[in-house]
Amino acid sequence: MPLAICATPIGNLDDITLRVLAELRDADVVLAEDTRHTRGLLDRHGIRARLLSYHEHNEAARVAELVPRLQAGERIALVTDAGMPAVSDPGARLVRAALEAGVEVTVLPGPSAVETALVASGLAAGRYAFVGFLPRKAGELEALWRETAAWTWPVVAFESPQRLPASLRSLASFEPEREVAVCRELTKRFEEIARGSAAEVAAHFAEAPKGEITLVLGPGSAVSDPAEARAAVADLVTAGTPRRVAADVVARLTDMSRNELYRGSL
Repeated sequence: MPLAICATPIGNLDDITLRVLAELRDADVVLAEDTRHTRGLLDRHGIRARLLSYHEHNEAARVAELVPRLQAGERIALVTDAGMPAVSDPGARLVRAALEAGVEVTVLPGPSAVETALVASGLAAGRYAFVGFLPRKAGELEALWRETAAWTWPVVAFESPQRLPASLRSLASFEPEREVAVCRELTKRFEEIARGSAAEVAAHFAEAPKGEITLVLGPGSAVSDPAEARAAVADLVTAGTPRRVAADVVARLTDMSRNELYRGSL
C-alpha cells in the first residue's frame, strides 16, 4: 500500500476533502504531529483510527520503524496539525525514505495557508515565493528584506504571533512603504486580514496577537537599473570573476535574468 500524505484543515474542521476522510477511515495507522489535535478532527467526522505520534523530535526513529511496515503492506496515512505535511511540518524525511525504499507515495491535496493568505492579501499575481518561517535573528531578517526588495513578485512566510511585532518593525524600518498583509486565524471564527504599508501594519500589531499567522509581502521597491546591473557584471569580470559566475551573482541580487546579464556584458 502507498504512504498517503493527507492535507488537513488549517482552521475550520469542515475544510477537509472526501478523499482524505476515506483515507483516514481506512488507514491501519494515522501518523499525527499532535495526536490530541488530530483526535479532535477525527471525532468531528466520526472516524475511529489508531493514532501514532510523528513529530520533529521522534521523526528519525519513526522513519526507521515505519519504512519496513510500509514495505510489508501496512496502510499508513500522515497528517500534520494543519495543512500539508512535509512543507513546514514534519514528513519530508519519511517521504524520501519511502520513495528510496520503493514504496509508492500518494498526496491527497487540501487546504493551504500559503495560497489562502496569498489570495486573501489581494497581492496575488501569478508568481510568488514561499520562504517558510521568518528567520529569528535580526541580521538574517534584515538580509531577507534586502534580498526580497529586488523581487517583483509577492512573498509568503509564516511567523509566530510572539515574534510578529518585532519582525514587522524590522521590515518597516527597512522598507516602510512596502505592501503587507498579515493573515491571522485563517478560516477560523476570528479570522483577520490586516492590509497596508509595512509601517501601518507594524503599528497595528504593536503588541503580539493570538493565533496562527501567515504574512504576505508585496513586491519590493528596489527594481534594478539594467545599465547598473550590466556594469556590475563588467566590474566583476575585470576583477577576475568568470563571466557566467559574475552574471549569476548579479542576477541573484537584482530582478534581471542571468542570461540577459551575460549577453549584455559581452
